Amino acid sequence: MALRTAEQYIQSLRDRRTVYFRGQQVADVTTHPVISVAVNHAAIDYRLAEDPSHRSLCVVNDGGGDYSRYYQIPRTPEDLLQRSALIELATAEGGTLVVLIKEIGSDALCGLLRVAASVDEKHGTEYVRRVRTFRDYCCTNDLAVAVAQTDVKGDRSLAPSAQADPDLHVHLVERRSDGIVVRGAKAHTSVSTNANELIVLPTRALGQADRDYAVSFAIPLDTPGLVLLASAYDSTAAQGSVVEHPISARHKMMETTTVFDNVFVPWERVFLCGESEFAGPLALAFVEHHRFTAISYKLPLVDALVGSAMMMAEVNGVAKAGHVREKLVQLISYAETLRGLTRYAAMVAKPREAGLLVPDPLYVNMAKYHFAHGYHEAIRHVQDIAGGSLVTGPGAEDLEKEETARYYEKYYAGHGVGGRERLKALMLVKDLVASGFGAYQEVLAVHAEGSLEAEKMMVLRSYDGRPATAYVRRLAGLTAPAAVEAL
Repeated sequence: MALRTAEQYIQSLRDRRTVYFRGQQVADVTTHPVISVAVNHAAIDYRLAEDPSHRSLCVVNDGGGDYSRYYQIPRTPEDLLQRSALIELATAEGGTLVVLIKEIGSDALCGLLRVAASVDEKHGTEYVRRVRTFRDYCCTNDLAVAVAQTDVKGDRSLAPSAQADPDLHVHLVERRSDGIVVRGAKAHTSVSTNANELIVLPTRALGQADRDYAVSFAIPLDTPGLVLLASAYDSTAAQGSVVEHPISARHKMMETTTVFDNVFVPWERVFLCGESEFAGPLALAFVEHHRFTAISYKLPLVDALVGSAMMMAEVNGVAKAGHVREKLVQLISYAETLRGLTRYAAMVAKPREAGLLVPDPLYVNMAKYHFAHGYHEAIRHVQDIAGGSLVTGPGAEDLEKEETARYYEKYYAGHGVGGRERLKALMLVKDLVASGFGAYQEVLAVHAEGSLEAEKMMVLRSYDGRPATAYVRRLAGLTAPAAVEAL
């Protein structure tokens, strides 16, 4: 096994992948003025592994050589706690933006490993061997792996096979002796412009009528027929001044609409093909791992909100105001509740299929719901404490030109700081809560890794209400046993 350097990772992206950005085909993602920011952001995972001060967290060795901790199969609570700590570290280094080039792919591999044995047992397939072989390939070559799960869906009231256009969900169009051909499109595919491999998963439970949509496979990003339509959200910030955009000029994650235009997949890379009853379990198995990744990478973001509020309260001279102290208490409680739930989900994890330890779904979904439900209120608290200068302050050029900078230095002075220092603080907070990047984080809070409704549903499904019901029935003096239905 060989860990790659950041430079080797970047070099590996110079291939024949088909990427479009704002209507233009991208010749080289590593030199594109916007996508290259995402490439360099993703390289954080590789740079951390090279850093001696972080190597013990980033790298594991179980007797077969060094490899990335992301590819470690979780067997103990400590494995999950260390994985969470690594995700938190990488996201903190990424300025509150998750790196995700190994996190999400390894989540998908865990889900596949859990479900493949059941499919093999029922259908006589050999998916376990294929998944293990692919996992070993990714691990040995230290690859960056994206995941495409969410179909574009079309009319959401209709099943995939009932759509007017059959390509609104990715589906099988041909079986060959050497593999399959698929067509369709996935949405919201993170880091796909700058990954090496792409794992495709079903997005929902499927019936027999939709068996052609029950497909899972892995392909290189330069596979013929695979077209990546890159999102153009807030692309100006990535080309802007680091003074005005201290986070988003340095850190970016690309998303794509991912089109499969009659893409050929060799059988060795196929992990599900028509076994419709396993589409739902596979989608859920992935989510059970990926939501733990999600709540781990939210931790630096909520820490930044707390720190921003404290910093602005101090420089604005309002730290002792009663309403400000109340908001700080709410922000601290918000952040530390998320941290506690995240750690507890790992500590009480239980082994599931294939012996993989799975973070407790009740506490994972409680944590994810807590984060998403409270995020906009937390943003409001930070904006309130920071003040209106978040959106009426200067541009980078105003602070570079002496004839304007001297006015800002004089008139924007705060508590114990000059105008320039206070404005630097404001620029950071503006990028976090009052910018295109801030809006992106707000939408991610609601929709990434599942909606608020999906998280509430999983909390209800995961909670065992029998002990609580038995307790209150005993207090009430009710002797007849009660059947507690699944919520």
